[in-house]
Amino acid sequence: MSDNNKYVLPAGSTANGKFDTYITPEKAGWEFSSLRIAQLNQGETMTYETGDEEILVLPLVGRVDVESGEKKYSLAGRDSVFTAVTDYIYIPRQTTLTLTATKSGRFALPGAKATKDLPIRYCPASEVNSGIRGAGVCSRQVNNYALGNDVETSHLLVTEVLTPGGNWSSYPPHKHDEHSAEERILEEIYYFELRPGGPGRATDGFGLQRVYSSPGKNIDVCTEVRSGDTVVVPYGYHGPSVAAPGHDMYYLNVMAGPAEDSVWMMTDDPVHTWQRQAWEGDDVDPRLPFMPLTKEKL
Repeated sequence: MSDNNKYVLPAGSTANGKFDTYITPEKAGWEFSSLRIAQLNQGETMTYETGDEEILVLPLVGRVDVESGEKKYSLAGRDSVFTAVTDYIYIPRQTTLTLTATKSGRFALPGAKATKDLPIRYCPASEVNSGIRGAGVCSRQVNNYALGNDVETSHLLVTEVLTPGGNWSSYPPHKHDEHSAEERILEEIYYFELRPGGPGRATDGFGLQRVYSSPGKNIDVCTEVRSGDTVVVPYGYHGPSVAAPGHDMYYLNVMAGPAEDSVWMMTDDPVHTWQRQAWEGDDVDPRLPFMPLTKEKL
């Protein structure tokens, strides 16, 4: 029996005030990971309190000023998630901040329950750990904002993946739902955007997302995804994320769990892990990278 109704959150279904995506740990049915995305017109302002969560302020599109106390940071942002990485800010728990859009846009606040206090940190785009993963039809670009770089967090991991139309990512299927020497428990959010394609590039894009059971943890999600849709993954093998031909796919991953070492550790579905060796001789998709890399290979 499908679990789509429980774990697939269509675009707009969680809207709350200026947030068109508003996913709290309570909404997702877990303890740590959250995601809020605010839509702000140029000159529009909003105030936000982090409470017991740490967050990033991560522009998807547009520019924004961020003020907290007497400190003010101007984020240059970007024109599209498909054309550039962005600068961003780490904000700790128990912090009040004000966002003012200096160019209309959408601004993600990926978050996680925090258990230690860290300072506010501005992060230039040059600190994004970016590279290519996979090869052939499994080629994709990965941009790490709080994962495998120098940004210290309490529990929060944040990355974004860009997949050319027709390619597969989050593949081979993998899981991170137990604590071991090879794995960490991480609740994961997938937030999707699809680049329009077709004549005049005006046709809405779509993709597919799969989540299925791991040992002792039953889940069954197989869904079409479009821009603004979110899939929450509490456990189980997840992948592939498939971009329909002609429609490049973007997704923002937010992960967090009880471990305080802030590392991404996973294990493949043993039925499919041979795929990693199968693509070793393939060339990387020539459509990649979407934007300049800050690291040659991940």
